[in-house]
Amino acid sequence: MAIPDSVLAELAPIGTLRAAVNGSNAALVRIDERTGLPTGPSVDLASALADEAGCPLSIVKYPSAAAILASAERNEWDIALIAADPSRTDRFAFSPPYTFVTATYLVPEMSDTQSVADMDVSGRRIAAARGAAYTKEIERQVKHATIVYVETPSAAVEMLRAGGSDAAAGLRQSLEPTALGDPAFRTLPDAFSEIPQTVAVLKDNKAAAAFLAKFVESYLRKGPLQ
Repeated sequence: MAIPDSVLAELAPIGTLRAAVNGSNAALVRIDERTGLPTGPSVDLASALADEAGCPLSIVKYPSAAAILASAERNEWDIALIAADPSRTDRFAFSPPYTFVTATYLVPEMSDTQSVADMDVSGRRIAAARGAAYTKEIERQVKHATIVYVETPSAAVEMLRAGGSDAAAGLRQSLEPTALGDPAFRTLPDAFSEIPQTVAVLKDNKAAAAFLAKFVESYLRKGPLQ
C-alpha cells in the first residue's frame, strides 16, 4: 500500500525513519551479543514500519523513557516506542498497543512483603524511575508508602542494594535477572500494572498518528494494510 506524501512528511521528514527506543526496557529492547545491534519487539516493529514506508531505519536508543520524553522537542526522533499513559496525552498521540509489559517490585529476600498490596504501608520506601509509565501508575495507586525518585530503572535497583529503599519498582523482565542472579533479592509474584506499549508521535502529527493506528492493527494481524 502506497503511503501518502502527507504521512511520509510527518513519519520520516529527513528520509530516514528515526525510532526512539528505551534501552532500559529489557522486555522490548536487547543488544545482540554477537553484533552489538539492538533487537527485540520494539526494533522488529520499527523495522516493519520502515519497510512499509520504504525508507531506511535508524534506531535511537535512550537510557530511559524519561530521556525519550525530555528529547521530544529536540527533533532527534520521528516515532517513539513508549508506553501510553494519561500523563503523556498532552504531547503525544499513541497507536493501539502492540504488546503489554508487567510492572512489579524487587524486594530483599528477607522482606515480609509478599504482594504488591503489602508495599503500600507508611514508612516503606519505593525506588522508581522518574517519568516511567509504571512510576506514574505507582503515583496513582500508592497512598501511604514513600516514592523515592531516581533517574533510571537500574538506579532504583542500586538504591535498593544500598539500603536506600525497601523495594525497587520496574518491569518484571528487567528485575528478574537481578532476582535470579542474587539470592538476596526476589520479585513479587503479582503486578501493580500491565503497561500498554505503543508507537507514539508528537500530537501535532495527526496524519502520522492516523496511519500508525492502522499500521499497528495490521502488524498484529500480520497482514497487509487495508
